[in-house]
Order: sequence, then C-alpha cells, then structure tokens
Amino acid sequence: MKIYNCKEFTQREVEDKSFEILSEAVNRRSIRNFSEKEVSKKIIENLLMIASSAPSGANMQPWTFCAVSDPILKSKIREAAEAEEYESYHKRMNEEWLKDLEVFETNWEKPFIEEAPWIIVVFKQTFGLNKDGSKKQHYYVNESVGLACGFLIKAIHECGLVTLTHTPSPMNFLTEILQRPANEKPFLLLPIGFPAEKAKVPDLKKKTKEEAIVWY
Repeated sequence: MKIYNCKEFTQREVEDKSFEILSEAVNRRSIRNFSEKEVSKKIIENLLMIASSAPSGANMQPWTFCAVSDPILKSKIREAAEAEEYESYHKRMNEEWLKDLEVFETNWEKPFIEEAPWIIVVFKQTFGLNKDGSKKQHYYVNESVGLACGFLIKAIHECGLVTLTHTPSPMNFLTEILQRPANEKPFLLLPIGFPAEKAKVPDLKKKTKEEAIVWY
C-alpha cells in the first residue's frame, strides 16, 4: 500500500467544479450520424487507457478493448450486426419495445458501424489466464466492465467526440470476426468519431433531481 496524495480544494472550489462538470454532462447525447473526419490512433489509445483506469473487482481489470478502423472488418461487423438486428426488429421485439424506440427513429440498419472512423468492441473476460494457462478467477465482471465503459463514454464526450452504445443481440459474431479467445465475451460496441455537420438527436428528457435522488 502507498499514501494517496490528493490536491486539496475548498468547498466552494469543489462546488464550482461539480457544477461545471454537470453543465457539460447534460449536453452529452448519443449520436448516430458521423463525420468522415479522421480520429488519430493516439486519441483512441488515450481514451481506452482512461477507460482502463476504472475500478474493478479485486483489480482484475476484466476487459479487452478491440479498436477497429479496418474498413473490411467494419463491413463484416455491420453485415453481421444488421442480420441480428433485422431479426430483432421483425421477430424478437414486442410491440411495447418497438413503440419505445419510435422516438429514436431507428431500424435494423446500422450504417454508423462503417461511417464512424473507429468502432470499439468491448469484451468482458469471464475469467483470466495465469502464465501456466490455468484459469484465474475474476470478480464482479459485468459491474467492472460497465464502469470502464462509463469512463470511456464520458472521456469521449469531454474530448469533443461522440459515440453511441450499440448492443446487437446476440453478439457472438463479434467473437468470431475478431477472433477473440474463449474467456472473452462481447459486451458493448461503441462507434467513435466527430459528429456529422447536421447530426440529429431526439428531444429527450432526463430525470429531474427530484426523480433521480432520494435523500436520507
């Protein structure tokens, strides 16, 4: 163990900073329309290392981030994702689910997979591997990987880029296309890039503080 050294702030400084972060956070939106503008590999690397700084059960860090920019791979992923999404929209989703999605004007087509300069496929490691090939137990895997994805989404927004959480179901095709090992399972797909010039977002309302917070 080591001593944690943290810069000290006054109550007012913390309050001002929290308001600044809040004001920025409420403007974050999921974007489905991406610009053709390039995003450097270094930017993606920095974003993924921010995600990898997230807390995890027993510090097992049970995640793998697959960063894909290759057009051929993106095309294969889009084709497979759209096949699953077509089944979902036409057979798997009930009427209530489809009704709730109407505000987003989405369908089974997912062009953003190819349009965004990068897609990040997040895999969760259901168990680790020791140097001798034996299994290493991982703890709170879904919670840990979810936290890392939250770190990543916030970092993307703060850097002036945009993303969208995409979870085609089932996602096993991602394991096959990206040739991931048996201990990794697909968790989330995130396209990353700059927003298109006239990107549109639905007019959504978030919970108010009265709805979201219970004080004791």
